[in-house]
Amino acid sequence: IVLPNGNYQVGVHIADVTQYVKAGTAIDLEAANRSTSTYLVNKRLDMFPGLLTTDLCSLKGNVDRFAFSVLWEVSPDADIINVDFKKTVIHSIAALTYQQAQTMIDLADDENDAQAGAVKRLAVLARKFRARRIAAGALTLASPEVKFVLDSESLNPTDVQAYQLFEANALVEEFMLLANVTVSKKILRHYPTLSVLRRHPAPNRAMFDSLISKANCRGFNINIDDSKKLADSLDDAVIESDPYFNKLLRILSTRCMSPAQYFCSGEYKPMEWHHYGLAAPVYTHFTSPIRRYADVCVHRLLAAAIGVEPLPVHLSSKSYLHDLASNMNRRHRSAQLAGRASVQLHTLIFFSGEGGEKEEDAYVLDIDTNESNEPSFTVIVPKYGIEGRVKLSHLSSDDPNLVRDPKEHRLCLKDDNGEAVASVQVFEKVRVKIWVRYVQEGHRELVLDLISPSFSID
Repeated sequence: IVLPNGNYQVGVHIADVTQYVKAGTAIDLEAANRSTSTYLVNKRLDMFPGLLTTDLCSLKGNVDRFAFSVLWEVSPDADIINVDFKKTVIHSIAALTYQQAQTMIDLADDENDAQAGAVKRLAVLARKFRARRIAAGALTLASPEVKFVLDSESLNPTDVQAYQLFEANALVEEFMLLANVTVSKKILRHYPTLSVLRRHPAPNRAMFDSLISKANCRGFNINIDDSKKLADSLDDAVIESDPYFNKLLRILSTRCMSPAQYFCSGEYKPMEWHHYGLAAPVYTHFTSPIRRYADVCVHRLLAAAIGVEPLPVHLSSKSYLHDLASNMNRRHRSAQLAGRASVQLHTLIFFSGEGGEKEEDAYVLDIDTNESNEPSFTVIVPKYGIEGRVKLSHLSSDDPNLVRDPKEHRLCLKDDNGEAVASVQVFEKVRVKIWVRYVQEGHRELVLDLISPSFSID
């Protein structure tokens, strides 16, 4: 909304789950135990019953819904003038897909189109907020995740596609991050030792040593002195002829970091509250109470902070909050593992089907340079988001023509005259065949065979 003074009122409205789920009730205790929804390829295991997740707490268009709102006054230069927190009833004039929102962003300006005008103004602000975050050292990381297209009847995968991200995705993400940061500051002011926050510790150098060494052998320096230097060095690590190289570095950088964790603010010193990946001194989760129990707790803390509801007794106990945070961290990790296992299972089903054998480009992630091990290296196949070990089983570990170079992360096969016949180095592109081997009844495994370069002296 454009205000009379030329500033904007921007609101993030989150479904008010606590309007329906009261502290200490059976449904609340079950949600606290589950702590998160689990996303599998073919189904979602909800933290709350379907009536809440798909209807009452779904902010659909053109219906009234209870919400918890963060309302900012923001200048056209994206400076926050003030903020307010309200329990509200909202009536959305539209529920947009990311594609629909992107179409509005890309449209020419039209004064008569209120929806598109609002979305375009949000996009302008989001770009400025994002630029500030990145300037402060926030990281832009990447994931190899893909999505399956499932048969409508059998639910077996028929295709695999990369996620398509639009600027509209980044727009929503930016305001979700802003809401989470804003709420974290508010609840901390009122409950400095009882706030449920999320921290992301800085990585230690040992965790990055391997990636730094691999990047060096391709001529790039990864600096991890702080998140800003890491972000800048990742931005600089670009091979013009191979755009996937930079994404690969970002995927591997993510794996070098410790996972973010929920915690009670009274258990750590303020300097340890920092979220390294977001370059935020304090951070919490407020924006997804329907699928994360941490957000439910934060809603209750915020409601108490603004004086609309009393703080539930159990949220005043540090020992309870400690146990709750531990359970949320454990359940979050379990949900991640279950999701990955579901992807692995459906990957096997996909490649087991008719015409399942595929030949695809892959990138080398790691070379086994241990002289006593079978010659092999690990690859990632971008199209399918899968990783696996390529074994050169026809070569023995003590083959005199095989040269392993740990410093250069290279595997090289030479002929009897010492001339290189084939070599692979970390981050290089190779061609592999993907197929499924039936090991024993009921057990299958995905196999990656090297097509090129050919490690053969014939």
